[in-house]
Amino acid sequence: MEEPTESRRAGAEDLANGALEPEEAAPEVEVEVEEEEPPRSATAKQEEAKAALGAEGSRPFTMRELLGELKEDGEAAATGSGGSARSAFGDGNGIGSADAEGSSYSQDSTQQFSSHHDVAMDLINSVTGVDEEGRSRQRILSFAAKRYVNAIERNPDDPDAYYNWALVLQESADNVDPNSSSSKDALLEEACKKYAEATRLCPTLYDAYYNWAIAIADRAKMRGRTKEAEELWKQAILNYEKAVQLNWNSPQALNNWGLGLQELSAIVPARDKQTIIKTAISKFRSAIQLQFDFHRAIYNLGTVLYGLAEDTMRSGKPDVSPNELYSQSAIYVAAAHALKPNYSVYRSALRLVRSMLPLPYLKVGYLTAPPANNAIAPHKDWERSQFILNHEGLQQADASDQPPSQSAGHMDRGRKPVRINVADIVSVSACADLTLPSGASLCIETIHGPTFLVADSWEALDGWLDAIRLVYTIFARGKSDVLAGIITG
Repeated sequence: MEEPTESRRAGAEDLANGALEPEEAAPEVEVEVEEEEPPRSATAKQEEAKAALGAEGSRPFTMRELLGELKEDGEAAATGSGGSARSAFGDGNGIGSADAEGSSYSQDSTQQFSSHHDVAMDLINSVTGVDEEGRSRQRILSFAAKRYVNAIERNPDDPDAYYNWALVLQESADNVDPNSSSSKDALLEEACKKYAEATRLCPTLYDAYYNWAIAIADRAKMRGRTKEAEELWKQAILNYEKAVQLNWNSPQALNNWGLGLQELSAIVPARDKQTIIKTAISKFRSAIQLQFDFHRAIYNLGTVLYGLAEDTMRSGKPDVSPNELYSQSAIYVAAAHALKPNYSVYRSALRLVRSMLPLPYLKVGYLTAPPANNAIAPHKDWERSQFILNHEGLQQADASDQPPSQSAGHMDRGRKPVRINVADIVSVSACADLTLPSGASLCIETIHGPTFLVADSWEALDGWLDAIRLVYTIFARGKSDVLAGIITG
């Protein structure tokens, strides 16, 4: 289907995510590639950097902070107010100020690391940038690299210096001429070594694992769908997993973890693919549950479901109806477009999948409901019937509400249909209570009180929870008119 989108490194300019290379699609499906910003630098994802690990003098910098400070120092050095370039960038005032006592490095180890420093410095100095802006940026990065070499020479046990140096290498890799893949790969490999050392010295450095995973993923993308790429994707996935263990409240890491699994699924043998895809779906869904308006994870979930529908259709032995998977995919793509209607990639994808929605509704399916105004009625009084969800809310369908493509569900004419307006919703959650019929239950809390419903299965419950939450999120962001246009226009 469409190109999945990836949350980029901690410490980058405010684009929440970059982009992975396009997921392989069915031949007949061609949609333009999203280029909100090219996959780039350690300047992508500023807000994610968990900067303060201690005093100001000993903490990992984001790339925006780093480049800003170095630019100021560089200007000072150029005017003579900051001394030589070496003193301006190598005095250790910002990074590496921890006491060097207690170092376990032998003289041989120090010489070995000096050799690694020389290799990394040679690589950084070989990068010139493809334009004047890139060349200026690279000069700053070269100064930064010298700074961290000096910091590590003073204190070989400073994880922050290794982390920041890795960011510089990663940024330099994105400054390389696109035609020089070997130089880019070498810089990323050196960055990975620095991240490995930073995490060895500080095993709880979340940002290092997160950015290390992105560096490995960038190396994997350069290798196509080869055995070497497979091993790199597995390494990236392990680092995303470690990042999530250290910071479970990171939707960006979960989103990237899902993308790594999605990429891996395209390389592994067919017998392993479905398990990996289902795990990817769970990661995207977890990211959305942490941030309901995270449109990239919403869109990525739509793409992975679309791919699963394609595979299911080709297999001829579907565990789930391909049409149901296509419909689920369309819901997420429609929601992503409603949240970011100006993104051409979402608009293009929506044109592909809109007809898979049960128009003029977003979702149609069965739920078991109690009689209106009696949430704890005896179980025998609960009735399974068809529900419809659109931009206005959720309601129990009667004969006049049935979409032509759906079979009519029976509902006692004497019962008042359940109706929940989106504007009245307070929360939506899975629930378990002895007063409810057994099964996959959900509770929709409204300003008028709770409404309890039971889905046909736990998989169906996930779909209903996501769909209702997305409709509410779109409403809360003032984009209901966009969603209305999608399903009724």
